[in-house]
Amino acid sequence: MRALIAIWVFLAALLAGLAPAQAHEVRPALVQIRETGPTAYEVVWKRPVVGDMALRLVPHLSGGALEKPPAAEQAAPGYVTRVWRVNGGPPLEGQTLEVEGLSQSVTDVIVRITARDGRTFDHVLKPAQPRMKLAMAPAAGVAVPAYLVLGVEHILIGIDHLLFVLGLLLLIGPNWKLVKAVTGFTVAHSLTLALAALGYISFPSAAIEALVALSILFVAVELMPGRRAADGLAQRRPWLIAFVFGLLHGMAFAGVLADIGLPPDAAPEALLLFNVGVEIGQLVFIGAVLLLMAAGRWVVSARRWTVPRWAPVAPAYLIGSLAAYWLIERTVAAI
Repeated sequence: MRALIAIWVFLAALLAGLAPAQAHEVRPALVQIRETGPTAYEVVWKRPVVGDMALRLVPHLSGGALEKPPAAEQAAPGYVTRVWRVNGGPPLEGQTLEVEGLSQSVTDVIVRITARDGRTFDHVLKPAQPRMKLAMAPAAGVAVPAYLVLGVEHILIGIDHLLFVLGLLLLIGPNWKLVKAVTGFTVAHSLTLALAALGYISFPSAAIEALVALSILFVAVELMPGRRAADGLAQRRPWLIAFVFGLLHGMAFAGVLADIGLPPDAAPEALLLFNVGVEIGQLVFIGAVLLLMAAGRWVVSARRWTVPRWAPVAPAYLIGSLAAYWLIERTVAAI
């Protein structure tokens, strides 16, 4: 049992430390480069803002174009945007793009380049690889890995989404109901993700984030032993709960794509890749939790340890405490 207690203490400390910074606050930055002539191009830089603080990320082109003051600068909720317009500068081909400060961050930078003939390609700069050499892609369309990787990483660092999935897993258990609940969640968030990202529906992001926190709190309350014994709606129709709250989570997912924008000529492909990435990350997380649960049961059985009376309520209190904190914080922000 000591091993299980140590695992819970570690998870509690880890989630408590990561939650304020990574619950939908770590959003990708964007560098958009549009070539307008042999030596002319426009560079748009969107830097994410966490609260009142902008992340210290500075883009550089080896030709020196971005060392000059920008032609325009605008602040918006969640982002600061700067625009440089270059005429008569060095050609883009062969230049090195580097984002200073990226290696010390936990975010990514989407690089979108549009050539003069309309060909486009996307790339992802990561903390481990903060620079790239520019080259005009020979083929049109969105690069396959870019939005797929973004989707995987977004769900894996989206602590609030993972806690909701964890709550469902603990509430339902590894059985057929879990398959139906995960399917309902997937269908729901895929639907609202597509509709919101493509601009068919729109809701205030602050309100959506607060409702996401409320969904996690609801699952935490249902996890309490007394509630579970009552055979409530979450026990009888877990897929319905997962579907309804999945609609909210999908709109929250769409906030990321809405902020960085979808490639105009490849929006369906980018949206599909991002959604597939979210599903891959979600399944990886569920698989890891199921393996951890199986290992815990085996250890308890092999050592013949007695589970403490407080153990069944520990997940509910951990998940519920974080959800309540987010709900208060996001409700204040929405107001």
